[in-house]
Amino acid sequence: MTMCGIVGLFLKNPDLQSELGLLTSQMLKVMTERGPDSAGFAVYGGARRGQTKITVRGVAPAQAARFEKGLADIAGPEITMTCRDDHTVITLPTEHEKTARRFIDAFGHGITFVSSGDSIELYKGVGLPEDVATRFDLAGMRGTHAIGHTRMATESAVTTAGAHPFSTGPDQCLVHNGSLSNHNTLRRQLVREGLKFATENDSEVAAGYLSWRLSHGERLDEALTASLTDLDGFYTFVVGTRDGFAVLRDPVACKPAVIAETDDYVAFASEYRAFARLPGIGQATVFEPEPQRVYHWEHAA
Repeated sequence: MTMCGIVGLFLKNPDLQSELGLLTSQMLKVMTERGPDSAGFAVYGGARRGQTKITVRGVAPAQAARFEKGLADIAGPEITMTCRDDHTVITLPTEHEKTARRFIDAFGHGITFVSSGDSIELYKGVGLPEDVATRFDLAGMRGTHAIGHTRMATESAVTTAGAHPFSTGPDQCLVHNGSLSNHNTLRRQLVREGLKFATENDSEVAAGYLSWRLSHGERLDEALTASLTDLDGFYTFVVGTRDGFAVLRDPVACKPAVIAETDDYVAFASEYRAFARLPGIGQATVFEPEPQRVYHWEHAA
């Protein structure tokens, strides 16, 4: 079981994209008391036709040159690598993604895959949310939408791998406040379907479950609706995709959640106080999401 804090920000107004990171960072900092052990966030933006972003962590200085050369041998001069603390975002032609993934998985030396997709960049680490956000310069990032999470573990280990968000599919990630009781059974079923898991965390299983359903052609709202039957426990999920994010609470809805919507943005948080510094919050429509109802916002494709 964990006590966690979740924040999310979806921008309707493109003029606010340069402020996405700053606003998300401010919201995440307010959630410190709900999760001082570890934190993470996914930022969406900067998609370019024919290009894929791969986020990894753990590229040590001693291995950086060999790692970059190996990827350049695969993808050629079009590859770029942007380092933020111990995370690195690799941008390369999409046609080389599968070969690059195989190279990353086989490279070793503690380098770990984090996420991939057209627009997602995902960062996480152990420590206070403000410190984690500062390490990766969240305040300086821009984009169309973002999801953040703070965690206070009460049973499982405090590790970077166990921090949220979890990404198990292209441009997909999930953050979770709650606990699932049938995750071990579901994990075994999903492994038989070919999914791989990096941790024992129940939230990673929830992410994998949604990726599995999406891979079979379901829409995100359909996959989330199915989870109401297939996932046992209590949860508030926020799920990020290339074009937006979705919110779902279990039938009991015992985990706190609040949404604020204006003409410029939609914001989600575990507590209203996370909205305090959002522009125009005084004029926002504020409501508590209903249990068992999928809320979904997307940018036009």
